[in-house]
Amino acid sequence: QPVESGGGLVQAGDSLRLSCVADDSTHEIFAMAWFRQAPGMERELVAAINVDGSTTYYADAVKGRFTISRTSRTRAFNTIYLQMSSLKPDDTALYFCAAARGTPMSIMSHDYKFWGRGTQVTVSS
Repeated sequence: QPVESGGGLVQAGDSLRLSCVADDSTHEIFAMAWFRQAPGMERELVAAINVDGSTTYYADAVKGRFTISRTSRTRAFNTIYLQMSSLKPDDTALYFCAAARGTPMSIMSHDYKFWGRGTQVTVSS
């Protein structure tokens, strides 16, 4: 199960970095992604990254402000990050890390079978 960390309370315009580790005893490399869910809203995809880190996808709302990355093959490869800059109050949500098996990359939530419990990001105006 993925485990997220790094959430917190920040002011608008600040930056924050989320981390996620998805350990797996089979040493399989997962496609991974960040989703978020604000109160009263549906869960939405924020960013996704493929198995070797060469391809990324961003939701329009975060393009140019957020960056998803993953560690190199020489380390725990199922570790991803979400660098968030120029944060806005609309970015306030519970952020989830997810891992998908058997696909190089996906932007579809139903492909992600392993989910973390989430880390709260709150941006004050």
